[in-house]
Amino acid sequence: MLGIWELRIGHLLVTCLPVGKVGNWLLVILLLLAPLSTNAQELTFQYQDQIFQIMPQLHWQKEESSYFFRTKEVTVKDVGNPPKGVTKRRKRTWDSASILQTIESKIASVLNRPAGKVTIKRNEEGDIVFEGLGLPGRELDTALATELTQKALEEGIYTIQLPVTEEAPEVFVEDDELKEKGIYELISIGESDFSRSPANRIHNIGVGISSFNGHLVEPEKEFSFNEILGPVNAYNNYRKELTILGDRTIPAFGGGLCQVSTTAYRGIWKAGFPITSRRNHSYAVRYYAPAGTDATIFPPWTDLRFLNDTENSILIQTHTEGSNAYFLYYGTKPEGREVELVGPMNWDIKNPPENRIVYTEEIPPGEKRVVGRAVPGMKTMWYRYLTYADDKEVIEPFFSEYEARPYYEEIGTLAFDDGGLDGPRIILPEEDLSKDPSFDVDIPRRGERVRVRR
Repeated sequence: MLGIWELRIGHLLVTCLPVGKVGNWLLVILLLLAPLSTNAQELTFQYQDQIFQIMPQLHWQKEESSYFFRTKEVTVKDVGNPPKGVTKRRKRTWDSASILQTIESKIASVLNRPAGKVTIKRNEEGDIVFEGLGLPGRELDTALATELTQKALEEGIYTIQLPVTEEAPEVFVEDDELKEKGIYELISIGESDFSRSPANRIHNIGVGISSFNGHLVEPEKEFSFNEILGPVNAYNNYRKELTILGDRTIPAFGGGLCQVSTTAYRGIWKAGFPITSRRNHSYAVRYYAPAGTDATIFPPWTDLRFLNDTENSILIQTHTEGSNAYFLYYGTKPEGREVELVGPMNWDIKNPPENRIVYTEEIPPGEKRVVGRAVPGMKTMWYRYLTYADDKEVIEPFFSEYEARPYYEEIGTLAFDDGGLDGPRIILPEEDLSKDPSFDVDIPRRGERVRVRR
């Protein structure tokens, strides 16, 4: 693990990586990109690409009595009858037990899990099947996390790297061909949470993620998400759900599949594989937090690709459980390769633009539909720090830029041809939206066309 520490100079947050020559170079980059602190109270707890943000609680503090002789704090055995010249004062201190309770309930309950067990074999038809799930075990050292939190609060540090111990899963491979291909252990895992997804989105995630279960990526071959996924349509059992299409978010077949590509991306990213094609979403989507860890796909144009640069094959197992999605990559870990993710660094935060309304003939007259929610824009940077057995060091930047989007509403209208030279005109619904100044729209007078400022 890298030794990450922070220094706050006024409102400037400087993140430093004391890791030798390459680390010194990274220090300069982080210094240039360090964002202004917008909330000095909030604490960020981080484990790899998982982030927990918690506001310090009032019950984290308690009052204690202290005794002073002149200016020095002293210990008094008989507090009921202190010696002459000793004064009693009240002071506020951090309540370790209360901080520990918060960390256990909000962080450890999410992170902690036992190591899994998986058996990999083939069925009678020759298909690769999995019995069990090879999730790595995790355990947060809550006592140390509490100590680090107190230290951070006392010194004005707002990012805490969580001390987590991992335990490798038990992996049993019963197929000789897979053994010959180097399938022995878990290399990496990608995880994501799709809580509060609508039914059609959950359905599409399940259909899409099943396409990758049991897929093999051969040595020196490129993985293409879209090629494995195949056509996205009703014939392949996909349903219509919200999808980002240009400046609108509207229902289309396969809405939610970016949850699958994002989960796949996180695993290959953490494994250190060369990523040959990846693009972030046009705006930040809550399902893919933290920013900069997502990968959008839109077949056949936008794809997620990576290269298997190892000497052995990679076997993929996919799984959903509750609201969690998993991509597990089995094979043989590259000897001596270590991966550390540093980020996110967010800056150039932009507020959402003014609300927008547009009249359309795509929906019945007077009907309304929301095709965009207000979201802020930002730029985000992560760094992937790679070290190899020959002491080679590589730092790769992963930049994402998210647009600021307005609240965007469409209202149905009716077009008709009145025989005029200008062609069809628009009949507006009765509601007079000009009374709402938050919308950037011109309401026409009789006989005029609708003019919407874009």
